[in-house]
Amino acid sequence: MKLVVVSAGLSVPSSTRLLGDRLAAAVSAGAGAGAGAGGGVEVEVVELRDLAVEIAHNLTTGFPGPALGAALSAVTEADGLIVVTPVFSASYSGLFKSFFDVLDRDALTGKPVLVAATGGSARHSLVLEHAMRPLFAYLRAVVVPTGVYAASEDWGAEGLAERIGRAAGELAGLMSGGGFAATRPSAPEVVPFAEQLAALRVP
Repeated sequence: MKLVVVSAGLSVPSSTRLLGDRLAAAVSAGAGAGAGAGGGVEVEVVELRDLAVEIAHNLTTGFPGPALGAALSAVTEADGLIVVTPVFSASYSGLFKSFFDVLDRDALTGKPVLVAATGGSARHSLVLEHAMRPLFAYLRAVVVPTGVYAASEDWGAEGLAERIGRAAGELAGLMSGGGFAATRPSAPEVVPFAEQLAALRVP
């Protein structure tokens, strides 16, 4: 099975990318356990910050560049998606929305999608319900019941690890054909946020 993570994080290292990676690891663990020894999940990450110029050109010309074309194909061919965005002005980022604006409108029909977001304050957590879920419902994707929002204070907390485990289990269940009742993967190990970001820094 192929799992694609679409990350709209802008900084390096990025808490948005970090959340996407943790969700992908949990989905891989859950799908692998459900599939047995012969199972496995191939994970591909699409970093939208690297595609910003090509996305803008596609919006004005109608044609994707080679890197954007490859990313659009990866999303279209995926068995499941994890989509993660930072919160800007109480909604998903413009870069995030622009990517899905240039995606073929039928590409996500029936595709399992896990929505997630990051922000500086817990008061933006409803972005999952008032912005992201309607967007993917419009695109006729199958959005898993549990969305994951991570505020700055959530990193290293058990609550975030539990939400990651529950949402990942739901996506893994849909990808493997088992529905939402599939076995949930165990919660990831809790590591302090500063330590997680430090591990991502380029030497």
